[in-house]
Amino acid sequence: METPFGSTTASHRWQTQSQLGTRMEAETEESMGEEKWCTAITKIEPNKVAVRGYRIDELMGRRSFGQVVYLALKGELPSEAHGKLMDAILVSSVDHGATPPSALAARTVASGGAPLTTAVAAGIMAINRHHGGAIEGCMQVLLEAVERQRESGRDAATVAAELLAEYRAQGKRLPGYGHRVHTDDPRTRRLFGLAEELGVAGDYVQMAGALRVAMREALGRDLPLNVDGAIATVLCEMGFPPELGNGLFAISRTVGLVAHVYEEQTRERPMRRIHPTAHEYDGPEERPLPDSG
Repeated sequence: METPFGSTTASHRWQTQSQLGTRMEAETEESMGEEKWCTAITKIEPNKVAVRGYRIDELMGRRSFGQVVYLALKGELPSEAHGKLMDAILVSSVDHGATPPSALAARTVASGGAPLTTAVAAGIMAINRHHGGAIEGCMQVLLEAVERQRESGRDAATVAAELLAEYRAQGKRLPGYGHRVHTDDPRTRRLFGLAEELGVAGDYVQMAGALRVAMREALGRDLPLNVDGAIATVLCEMGFPPELGNGLFAISRTVGLVAHVYEEQTRERPMRRIHPTAHEYDGPEERPLPDSG
């Protein structure tokens, strides 16, 4: 017997397959419903967004961006001192000119015609072990050194010299020290100055200084703590896990990358050859910071 859709057998087979597919979809949805996973970061309800329990509309205008970054990552609002230090950390790495690999990568991708977010993502991907990636490694060194100091009761200088000797024997460098431009990084001075003023500087700041002295004595040259090392030290003082260190650099540097990509797209011709150092700054001259308010 023929039907408008072919034979009865073919029609029955189509109906059976359709029913089977519907049943499998229902079973899959039911199975997915049973295998729920949890997140403790943000709760979304109709007309309500709460980050770590705090309504986002109540945070807006009452807490700084740095304080909310701290909240999202650590789960609690920071103390006044920790909030100021988080703000300072995020400002410290906003940008470092057009020569770092992340800025060059972002500008190059933008020059090829990519949209802003794609070019910024390319810049973020360039942040790695030798560029912005020393924070995590430096935190791990400092955590190990201070743990040794506390367990052994020895002073910071002795532990620093011992740890440096071990690294040198393994042919490894201590991350967070030395800079291709700065011999006295103003960002490091400011972060440590704030940590002292706010009463946050402690064992990790002391150990960071001891490691610098140990390297100067062992190597015969001074390798100052760079901004990655300074951020690492302050994050250790604030109790952050090292795995979050490089993420904070990426959060900060995203601002500068957006600025570089936008300038590339609006000021330069497409598909140009971008030399890493053949550029001149033509922005505003150095100017005093006005009083807030």
